[in-house]
Amino acid sequence: MGRDLDKERFSEAEYARFGERIREQLGTLRELLETPGFGQGPATIGAELELFLIDRQGRPLPRNDEVRDQLDDPRVVLELGRFNIEVNLTPTPLAGAPFERMGAEIQETVTKVDAAVEDGGALPIGILPTLDAKDFTRGALSDQNRYRAMSRGIRRLRLEPFLVKIEDLELSVEDVILESANTSWQVHIRTPPDRFARLFNAAQLAIGPVLAACGNSPFFLGRDLWAETRIALMEEAADDRDVERRGRRDGRVTFGSDWVREGAHELFERYVQDYEPIVPDLSDGAEPHEVPELRLHQGTIWQWNRPVYDPADGGHLRVEMRALPAGPSCADMTANTAFLLGLTLSQAERDLTGYRFAEAYQNFYRAAQDGLEAKLAWPGLDGEFEAADLVLRLLPEARAALLANGVTPHDADTALDVIAQRTRLRRTGAVWQREALARFGGDRERLVRRYRELALSGLPVHLWD
Repeated sequence: MGRDLDKERFSEAEYARFGERIREQLGTLRELLETPGFGQGPATIGAELELFLIDRQGRPLPRNDEVRDQLDDPRVVLELGRFNIEVNLTPTPLAGAPFERMGAEIQETVTKVDAAVEDGGALPIGILPTLDAKDFTRGALSDQNRYRAMSRGIRRLRLEPFLVKIEDLELSVEDVILESANTSWQVHIRTPPDRFARLFNAAQLAIGPVLAACGNSPFFLGRDLWAETRIALMEEAADDRDVERRGRRDGRVTFGSDWVREGAHELFERYVQDYEPIVPDLSDGAEPHEVPELRLHQGTIWQWNRPVYDPADGGHLRVEMRALPAGPSCADMTANTAFLLGLTLSQAERDLTGYRFAEAYQNFYRAAQDGLEAKLAWPGLDGEFEAADLVLRLLPEARAALLANGVTPHDADTALDVIAQRTRLRRTGAVWQREALARFGGDRERLVRRYRELALSGLPVHLWD
């Protein structure tokens, strides 16, 4: 979904032809993944950072096209909402000091985007606390055919208006624009096909305790909801199960329902079999190995961890980890990345398919709801643990795995120490926001303005006032 489309409306014949092509391209992809030597090479990591644009008061500012044009930086692209923008960071080798490099680029790009917003700024935060219902009109959709096409495609599959429920909050929604309330920090790691299943399953297990330590989205429309409300809101906002395939268990945004046992092709096949296309854009003249329709379709199923096939430079696979929130600062996002990648790499050393998937599933949603106070289970350990205790217990495993994969001790320790200090002090972004809002007497605009100042400082959130 990274490129724009030539049009926003599609016929039923185009939907049908698109469906045929993605089924054909599944076979092409399987052959590619089974080719000896495909996708081999050193591990690299990359990330995408979504930001909110705000005005001087701290309210959402719908000017992303102006900011992008002013920056003229190929790393900066439009996101779904006109008050969102995305920065694509430069891929870097895992070996060496990847987190130092990543942190420097986060700080540089966030500062650059912030400076480009006239009479306002930019900030990395899971959900902007000053959002109101009036911000989610169809006019708030970014001016690109791909977003209008996606909106039409989702509406084609479900009854409108659509009811979104989170705790005691109920909203009647007529579009996918609610997705723009969520901004995330999405991390990628390259993997050879024969290692994909273990790495993907490990990411599914790791994300529970990692997310518990990373909550940064407690507020939506003036309500105090989950530590990471973004998880529930994104799943609700893009749910297409009302009309289409009522028997399907998973929505378009999902954690999943089982371990991967064969490899990446298993997931691509599931996406084709279980999900109707929503953006049936047909490509002409593409090389067979590019499988453009299949990649476009896969980009419209937002599993919290999902496979990515990239045809560039001979082609390779990545695991994309989508559950982390944006922010609070460059130090926090760097630390979150180190913990997630380290814990994933450590758990990939074992076969998790004998462990109950329901435990990993439950960990994920408990962590999103209750943060470091959540009760979590872990393979090989009896009973349940408070998330904060489990995080501190798992940090040495994450460190050992990073070092085993070539990360320097100084880089790993600098990043993981932020997680350790944040966890000991119980000072996540969600905790800071709740305390600050109480301190400011419920003034959400003041909260956002102070958050921006501190986020731009680069200091990790456990050192914020």
